[in-house]
Amino acid sequence: MDAIKTNGLTKHYGKSRGITDLNLTVQTGEFFGFIGPNGAGKSTTIRTLLGMITPTAGNAAVFGLDIRRDRNAILQKVGYLPAEAIFYPKMKVRDVLKLSADLRKTNCAKEAAVLCERLQLDLSRKVEELSFGNRKKVAIVCALQHNPELLVLDEPTGGLDPLMQKEFFDILRERHHSGTTVFLSSHVLSEIQRNCMRAAIIRDGRIIACDHVDALSKTNAKRITVYGDVKLDALQGVRDQTITDGGIRFLYNGEMDALLHVLSSCHVKDLSVTEPDLDEIFLHYYEKEERKSENKFSDRVL
Repeated sequence: MDAIKTNGLTKHYGKSRGITDLNLTVQTGEFFGFIGPNGAGKSTTIRTLLGMITPTAGNAAVFGLDIRRDRNAILQKVGYLPAEAIFYPKMKVRDVLKLSADLRKTNCAKEAAVLCERLQLDLSRKVEELSFGNRKKVAIVCALQHNPELLVLDEPTGGLDPLMQKEFFDILRERHHSGTTVFLSSHVLSEIQRNCMRAAIIRDGRIIACDHVDALSKTNAKRITVYGDVKLDALQGVRDQTITDGGIRFLYNGEMDALLHVLSSCHVKDLSVTEPDLDEIFLHYYEKEERKSENKFSDRVL
């Protein structure tokens, strides 16, 4: 059974776009990435899946449970970490965690204590006194303490310092290895690249690519860095060209023979050819979609 499955899932806010015709499958036991910038539709997708907002069209299921009909049963299986958590201000951290556990009718005290120790979270503090990063830790413990089958994490590392980010992902990998499905929504592409098996890229409320992270990272383009006196004005396939200390750096998706021919007439001190990172791949998919949109517009005009 799939952990998450959507068919044509759509949510519009009046005339405003939310998400449109999302078809997405997350297998049970996956560590799945959901990539997109702010406003792309990531949070709308998550809130629709968890029954917080009602879809305009389409349908979806979590562990085979319908998101409209079986909302309460779904929430029992899910640990949800919102991008920005809000708590009752006068409560202490320990009271917030107990309230979260009581709402699930589960005694989570032992697991909560372990998580608080690993995340260096003071149980005696009032939540109104906490920094944004420490409030995020409270939300993390609330999401994880009942050992859910599915973790749905929306921009989870905002406010966490690098050491806490490392500890957080250590915890997630441990949960994943024990069988928990992880759905990680983020615009921090390095988080997706380091941790996820597969990922979907969302743009303007539509999924534009979905594949294994390694496959998404593979394009014909190479990241080229050349040190020396180099002129590439006549070379086709060069983009994102920047000046480096003593040379140039650019993405290249042209013929390698043509590049070598141009470089053979230049004074080259050093040369490196590497695969582009996921940030560059992400931009590649967005630019590809923009070209499609421009071509469709041109066809309509003609």
